[in-house]
Amino acid sequence: MRQAHVTSLLPIRAADAELVQRALARDEAAIRTIMQANNRRLFRLARGILRNDSEAEDVVQDAYMRAFTHLDQFRGDSSLSTWLSRIAMNEALGRLRSKHTNVEWSELPKGALEAEIIQFPLSSTDDPEKSMAQREIQHVVEHAIDELPEAFRLVFITRVIEGMNVEETADILGLKPETVKTRLHRARTMLRDNVERKIGPIVMEAFPFAGRRCERLTEAILKRLGITA
Repeated sequence: MRQAHVTSLLPIRAADAELVQRALARDEAAIRTIMQANNRRLFRLARGILRNDSEAEDVVQDAYMRAFTHLDQFRGDSSLSTWLSRIAMNEALGRLRSKHTNVEWSELPKGALEAEIIQFPLSSTDDPEKSMAQREIQHVVEHAIDELPEAFRLVFITRVIEGMNVEETADILGLKPETVKTRLHRARTMLRDNVERKIGPIVMEAFPFAGRRCERLTEAILKRLGITA
């Protein structure tokens, strides 16, 4: 059973290797493909740590620059997406720690990192009722996620909103799979059943990072890399 799982990963890893080789040769299409496939995930992870849109976007840009200038260090031990996610998280945590000099993130007391309520960009719609309902539910999402302690919020965003599996979440966050499961269960308990039911219909629209924002970031990185003018 385990062997089948490993075998199923081979085509994905092979595709990663090909993209990396092309990106190392400064192939613009390959670099675009890598970023467009990972922009939303990296933004959500950085946003989950920093709870600030502009800072998260800055972190994603810095993470890509670090990744693309050290792409020869990618060994394929994990997926390219996981490798990029770790870089983005390290960048975000580094920025967070810089605000709390000489204090480790994991040692901060509860509430020490509480920030302003998350403001989700809303999707444009021609349906006023749908738009209003979406805003109401997103308001619940904002408060519910904002109230989660840092460690639980990251697991919730990674597992539920981003949809990563337990193993990948554990790999990215440096946790044991059992810890991921325990924290997710605790996060859901804190969010309460009625809140979680409201999250369901729009959870994949939380922390959006697509369209013009995705394209803008991609173009900015290409320019910083000197690929485009």
